[in-house]
Amino acid sequence: MGQSNLKLTSIQEKKPLSVNGRQNAPRFKDISSRQEGILKEEAFHTMLTFERRRAERSRKPFALMLLDSRAVHTNGNGAAFSAGLTNAISEATRETDITGWYEEGEILGVIFTEINVDGKNPITEVLHSKVVAALQDNLDHKLASKLVVTFHFFPESWDKDRPDRVADIKLYPEISRSGSKKSVTMIVKRVMDIVGASLLLLVFSPLLAAIAVAIKLTSRGPVVFEQERLGQFGKKFMCLKFRTMYPDNDPKIHREFVQQFIAGNEEKSDQKVAESPIYKITNDPRVTPVGRFLRKTSLDEFPQFWNVLSGEMSLVGPRPPVPYEFEVYDYWHRRRVLEVRPGVTGLWQVSGRSRTCFDDMVRLDLRYTTNWSLWLDLRILLATPFAMFSGDGAF
Repeated sequence: MGQSNLKLTSIQEKKPLSVNGRQNAPRFKDISSRQEGILKEEAFHTMLTFERRRAERSRKPFALMLLDSRAVHTNGNGAAFSAGLTNAISEATRETDITGWYEEGEILGVIFTEINVDGKNPITEVLHSKVVAALQDNLDHKLASKLVVTFHFFPESWDKDRPDRVADIKLYPEISRSGSKKSVTMIVKRVMDIVGASLLLLVFSPLLAAIAVAIKLTSRGPVVFEQERLGQFGKKFMCLKFRTMYPDNDPKIHREFVQQFIAGNEEKSDQKVAESPIYKITNDPRVTPVGRFLRKTSLDEFPQFWNVLSGEMSLVGPRPPVPYEFEVYDYWHRRRVLEVRPGVTGLWQVSGRSRTCFDDMVRLDLRYTTNWSLWLDLRILLATPFAMFSGDGAF
């Protein structure tokens, strides 16, 4: 068996598969013997979702390998090649691995469950050798050279210096599928966002101007504060708020508090509310007197309607986290930044705000994404003014 010059790639990198196998190898080998083990597209997506949930709890990673054969199909060899491909992959996988169509008849997927990432050899090299050997035995090398193979690992590694998304969309096919099924309602939601944000900015423009003047007269620094946040799929954007703090303050106070709180190590004695945890620091010395009022009434959030108009946020959705918050998220916490755009208000804001512990806040966000509807958005929007001006749980 000849050596292959294939180098399997990791997330988002794509290279043609080149197999320099024996020239007298049969084009296909027993192409129908193991087809029954290949899942249909919908079933494979369901199993991929299940494996993500299991990995979140077991903390044992898995790898998703995708073999894109669409370039082969353009030459009229699709059906026969797909049969040979599925047979080859069946020979290269364990009984515990899951094989199925990521895109029916075009992109074959394999979920390598509970992989070992602590070995001496990188897992890509181990999987590479197994897959290449099977492909050499089952496929014509000219057709196989047109395959595109990618690897996607869960959980995704978090790199705070990456400018792109922190979530790999290929691991979440059910999200794009559900989005296409709800395309009409999603368009209506976007229209609601644009119309609602525009009207609110217009109607409250005198109040916003007064707030800007008050901020400028009582402390030096800009009126609007920009902070890097993570949007849908962890895509970074600059979230706008009225400045509520003195300039040149040390963010270390909030960073350490948030990270300790998410980890479940908050010190309730410092929060002066023994019966329930607080998600924001009370009596923060960095906050200005005007800023304290703005935070209490949530008026500091009004500039985020510009983020809504630009498409980075929605009127309703989970609050966008700061990167140093995301750094200490558990795996299941990350789901709150995946399925929908972040919002100016949400189920958490109208259900307890800062008096809700972090895990319960995430559960509320996940409940919203699971049960999302236009009617639910409308109910949250109608409940938001009362939550704002009651000031309950706001600091």
